[in-house]
Amino acid sequence: MKYADTLFVIGVHSAKFDTERATENVRAAVNRYNVHHPVVNDVDLRVMSAFAARAWPTLMFIDPEGKVIGKHEGEFPLEAMDRVLAAMIEEFDQAGVINREPVPFEYGSEAESHGTLSFPGKILAPDEGNLYIADSNHHRIVVASESGDIIDTIGNGESPLAVDSFDLPPGILNPIGSEWGYAEPLFDNPQGMALVGDTLYVADAGTHTVHRVDLTNRKVSVVAGTGEQSLIRHTGGDATSYPLNSPYDLEWADDVVYIAMAGTHQLWQLNTVENTTEPFAGTGAENIVDGLRNEALLAQPSGLALDGNNLFFADSETSAIRVAKIGEGGRVITLTGTGLFAFGDEDGIGKKSVLQHPQDVASAPGAIYIADTYNHKIKRMDLSTLRVTTVAGDGGQGLVDGDALSARFDEPAGIAYRDGIVYVADTNNHRIRKFVVESGEVSTIELSQD
Repeated sequence: MKYADTLFVIGVHSAKFDTERATENVRAAVNRYNVHHPVVNDVDLRVMSAFAARAWPTLMFIDPEGKVIGKHEGEFPLEAMDRVLAAMIEEFDQAGVINREPVPFEYGSEAESHGTLSFPGKILAPDEGNLYIADSNHHRIVVASESGDIIDTIGNGESPLAVDSFDLPPGILNPIGSEWGYAEPLFDNPQGMALVGDTLYVADAGTHTVHRVDLTNRKVSVVAGTGEQSLIRHTGGDATSYPLNSPYDLEWADDVVYIAMAGTHQLWQLNTVENTTEPFAGTGAENIVDGLRNEALLAQPSGLALDGNNLFFADSETSAIRVAKIGEGGRVITLTGTGLFAFGDEDGIGKKSVLQHPQDVASAPGAIYIADTYNHKIKRMDLSTLRVTTVAGDGGQGLVDGDALSARFDEPAGIAYRDGIVYVADTNNHRIRKFVVESGEVSTIELSQD
């Protein structure tokens, strides 16, 4: 870190959701994101209240004598933060109050391997039989058979953010127009995918880009985003000239890739013929407001499922399942979910049901399946009645197979449906699980490679 001898960082985790308050879950998140500074689990929001923080994130600047000298709410460009820190350090250096003695602190190991997978985020189960798994913390895509045989891997397990040898232009991780082989560092926190023939599109949340994988020629290129994180609302344009912000899932229809743009609280669309990107739904303000697509308010959409002209999405920060209608004059309609701070675990019809930070949805005949992530459950919504029912998971955290309603998951964040089987990326268990709808059995798919 640039200011390692002058700046000491303390993270304060002030949770909104119940599941985020558990220390073991905070520890898992620290491990997942390779956090190397101490983190306080502010369970009762006492620290947040003491510093009058009103937003996530909030930065508090404290001088060497323990006085609060600045505050910033929301995200920020690194260049601006660099200038602020440099000015502060110069001022306190002149005053002779900076202590450059190292502060001893032991942190966990970086991104433990966890076996074959590490925090898998999303899973894709197209009709031809293979499974495509976003092995998110291993920075790669794993292609496996239904029985668990690993057929291929896309990406060498390294993040391009950690690689200096490419001598890339500033702000661009994979130069636009270039192609890379599977054995290169391609992704950082890959998430949702869409398969179109022999082309796989990948939403790479860490580099804020969408990649195109040519499965026939084994080549990968960037087709949307610049490698920088967009911190402003923009209307789009040339796909590789405008930055994105945490693309988290993808769906494809009629030459358009729909993008769950979690960072800007919007859905976007990538026109693969014209090579352009633009907002599809949501103004960019965070809330839950229905209406015409360009007037609706969303809140961290994280998972997509397309059924005809209905683009279902998990709106995570409002614990909602919503649908955006494709076509001129399309609207956003909320199926369940009522507000930014309304969450829980209740089955029921429509808005009588309550979820907790769902992160993915999957389309099935007459229904959608929901990864109710922070309730550690899989739920089903009947589209004719809007009744939401728990179909797998007893709500406890763990890795338990067997009868579906006695099974246990740990923050499942990805879900896919194919031929009566629900495939689950059981994120904090670092496993792929299989729920057979007819038999009501949950099992773990053991991945293996020759």
